[in-house]
Amino acid sequence: MKQYIEERAVEIAQYIIEQNATVRTTAKKFGISKSTVHKDLTDRLEKINPQLASQARQVLEVNKAERHIRGGMATKEKYLHLSSSFGTQSEDRFM
Repeated sequence: MKQYIEERAVEIAQYIIEQNATVRTTAKKFGISKSTVHKDLTDRLEKINPQLASQARQVLEVNKAERHIRGGMATKEKYLHLSSSFGTQSEDRFM
């Protein structure tokens, strides 16, 4: 494995552990795909630093367990925002 890939995998793991970040936010931060982040954490890191891989896996498991809750909250926010902006528009139309 190339040196820069190993360094990236360790850096990604440290970021996820310190920030409790999701795969998506980590991918955006590092400018790589979600698939690459996931592969770095699950496959490559295990060979480089098993202890760090274990800590990163714990964060990923928590994120996986909470994702349905986050999705529901995001949907709720979306529709609250849409309904409040729709109410304002309809009031303006009838005045």
